[in-house]
Amino acid sequence: MTNSEHKLNVLLQRSFDGDHAAYREFLKLLSEILRAYLRRQLFRVGRAEHDAEDLVQEALLAIHARWHTFERDVPVTAWARAIARYKLIDFLRKSTNGARNLSLDDIEETAVTDGTAIDDALSVVKLVAVLPEKLRRSLKLVRLNGLSTKEAAAATGMSEAAIKVNVHRGVKAIARELKK
Repeated sequence: MTNSEHKLNVLLQRSFDGDHAAYREFLKLLSEILRAYLRRQLFRVGRAEHDAEDLVQEALLAIHARWHTFERDVPVTAWARAIARYKLIDFLRKSTNGARNLSLDDIEETAVTDGTAIDDALSVVKLVAVLPEKLRRSLKLVRLNGLSTKEAAAATGMSEAAIKVNVHRGVKAIARELKK
């Protein structure tokens, strides 16, 4: 668990216990993490980084409205990024340039934007947790954290091809579990 993940988890747990100052600190730290994530995603699809601020606010509002859905065994950043990803897809769909720059894989991964879809995304995060380590790590880095295969390969010491294969196998394993 990273230092920021641990700190977010502690702050969120204190927030559940009614600590309003911890909740403000949680939102402040989370907004910094989401801002970096959304700027990176916007850059990947050729959009201006200044759009990230509106998306951060949209994501924080959705997180505030759905914070009761957080499950303690799910990483806070994965939960928050799943929600932010839906806000990003909504934004890109509404903009004329976004539809052309968004790959089909990105759209399929986050096709629905209602509360049920967020719950489904969190279920997928739980399914990822039971995958073998190398599949789980590759899938988390690429699909949940938004790294490129090149960045994930550098972070793990694996080849880009191995990362791609692991992500593909991980997605197939999750699909099999969802069909059960």
